Order: sequence, then C-alpha cells, then structure tokens
Amino acid sequence: MNAHDEDLADILGTRETPTLEFKRTAKREGKRGDAIGNAVCAMANDLVGKGGGDILVGVADDGTPVDDVDVSDRALLALTDLRDDGRILDRPSFTVRAAVYRGKPVVHIHVEASAALPVRFDGVVWVRPGPTTRRATREDERVLTERRRAGDGPFDTRPVPCTSLDDLDLDLFRSAYLPSMVDPEIIEENGRPVSQQLSSLHLTTPNGQPTTTGMLTVGLDPSSHLPGAYVQFVRYQGADLDAPVADDQELRQNLVGVAARLAPLLRSNIRTRLTEEGFRETPQPDYPLEALREVTMNALMHRNYETSYAPVRIAWFDDRIEVTNPGGPYGQVRDDNFDRVTDYRNPSLAAAMKGLGYVNRFGRGIGRIQAALGRNGNPPAEFQVDDSSWAVTLRRAS
Repeated sequence: MNAHDEDLADILGTRETPTLEFKRTAKREGKRGDAIGNAVCAMANDLVGKGGGDILVGVADDGTPVDDVDVSDRALLALTDLRDDGRILDRPSFTVRAAVYRGKPVVHIHVEASAALPVRFDGVVWVRPGPTTRRATREDERVLTERRRAGDGPFDTRPVPCTSLDDLDLDLFRSAYLPSMVDPEIIEENGRPVSQQLSSLHLTTPNGQPTTTGMLTVGLDPSSHLPGAYVQFVRYQGADLDAPVADDQELRQNLVGVAARLAPLLRSNIRTRLTEEGFRETPQPDYPLEALREVTMNALMHRNYETSYAPVRIAWFDDRIEVTNPGGPYGQVRDDNFDRVTDYRNPSLAAAMKGLGYVNRFGRGIGRIQAALGRNGNPPAEFQVDDSSWAVTLRRAS
C-alpha cells in the first residue's frame, strides 16, 4: 500500500477541525462548487496558521462517508477548475485526487496556505477559525493582511520550512550568540524563556519556527535546509583551474562554526617573507589576514540565500585569491556605486554578524579591504559585479 492508498481517517482524523472540513457533495443549491470554493478559500487563508488544510468530499458532518461519491476523472477535473475560473483570487495552490476514507471512496482536496493574503472567493474573504467556515470579520482581514506584510519581509527573517527548535544549537545560542547581542545583566533581569529570546533576535518566528538567520547563525546543519549555505575552499598549485588541487574543503557549519574553521584555514595558506628596512627585517605576508577576513565575511553576509544553491567560493591560486558569491547588487546598490552605497539583502543576518564581531562597521567593508591591501603592498582588490554574482580578486604582494 502506498501513501495514496492509506485511509485518510488514520491520517487526518474523524472530526472536523480548523484544518479539516467534510462535504457531502461538491454541489449546493444548484450552484457548482460554491461550498467547495468557500472551503478552499478558508483553508488558503489559514487563519490558525497551520499551513493550509484538507477538504473531503463525500463525508457527512459527523464524519460518516456517504455512498455514490463521484470520483471519476471528470469530477476531479471539475473541482480542479475552481483554481482557474477566476472566482478565487489570488489563486491558491491545491491538489485534487481520489482517496479512501473509512474504507469508502472520497475526493481529497489538499489546500496549501497562501502567501498572497487575503484570498477571496467571489469577492468574499472566508476563514476557518474552528470547525466551521464563515465570512471573515474586519479583524480577521487585518490579521491576514499583517501576515502577508510579514511574509513580504526580508528573506532572512522568514521561517525555514520543515524546521523546529530541534534544528538549532541552543547551547551555542546561550553561550556565544546571546551574550554577544544582549547585555548579560539585561538577560538576567528580564528572565525571558529561550523561545522569546530567540524570537526577539529574529532567530525564530513568534510561533517558534527557525528563520533563515537562525539557521545560518546557530543552526545544527544549515545547508540541509538552505542548500547553498556553505563555503567551498580550494587551494590550487598553480595559476589556473587546470592546476593540481592541494586542498579542497567544504565548510558546512553555522556561521560561528564556519568562522572558527575559516580563520586558521586562511592563516595556514598565507606565506610570509622577510623584507629588509635598513638594519631591520620585517615579516610581510603575501596577503593581509584582515583583508581576507573582510572579503569572506562580507560574502557570507551579502550573498543570496533565497534563489541560489551555489556556495561562497574561495579559489586560492599561486598569484591571486578569487572569492565569489551568488547575488548581484541589491536595493540601492548598483554596479557603478557599490563602493559608495550600502544596502542589505539580509539585514537581520548583518546585525547578527556585527554583534558577533565578524564585521566592524556597516558600509566600510570595501574601504577596509583596500586599506589593508595598500598597507601590505598588495595591488587594490578587483571587483566584478553582475546581475547574479559578485567576484573579488586579491593579487599577491610582490
């Protein structure tokens, strides 16, 4: 028996709830699909915040399946057409299939929660605050509108699907993250539970689901939920991509773990020689660690985590270092003003990195990179910016 053959009574239950509604038939008062349309609209609006809901056609209000339910392809297609006939706006995502409920055939409609709230059917907003579908009140519509605005916020404050508090390293949060962001005396005075502390720092949503910032900074395994959230380091024995590879590493920890591994990794690849100044010999690295740290941390802070699975890449050649990250100019930043104008694709992540000490001052990254290179005798950093990525090249000091 596959998942679609399982009895839905064992999966969804036998009583109507805010996320489960029974319908004897797809017709009511001779008007095709109006009761189903109201129910689909209500599930898509997801007033209770459970992620959508299910409608079973062919089940009485008391949970008893009825006989002679039409589960033909024609009947299923007629229900599917509700999505495209112009009466439900904005169109929600839902699936329609034949299924089994208490041993009898039924039609199962699964509706996903909509991000384009509020959803209307024939111009009316329907919600399901309990086991009954009804017209939305003005307060219901306000809640839905505010939820939509919250969903339109930056990607780094949105919840990461299929995650929970179990996906966060709460010991790391208490020992390293929280003290760096909040005065310890304030933490002790407030006495707030960890769940509220996480939410107030945008590491989780108010209902406790980790956000992108939470997974990136203190997640146990960020790249399992955000596939591009890692750093790829490759050390070549030569000046091009065909050269032999001396070292190849993937850094897949959270931000604190990546920083802890990255610092010794970069330092171990820097070569230092002695230069003479009169009677003094002065050690000079081929790259200043300050510039490398600034380049890599800015790449992690500004990259696009939403639509790209590519990692931040550090390619270390004999004569140069190339650091690339997905995500072109954002907001007010353009390819002709990126060295003067600052904007943030990930504002909460940027605040977290500043609190943790990985960046010093906002808007000063490029200036600090160029200044560090100049003091060390390296040529200025070279930037290549296009619509989908940034690349920074650091040349070795001669």
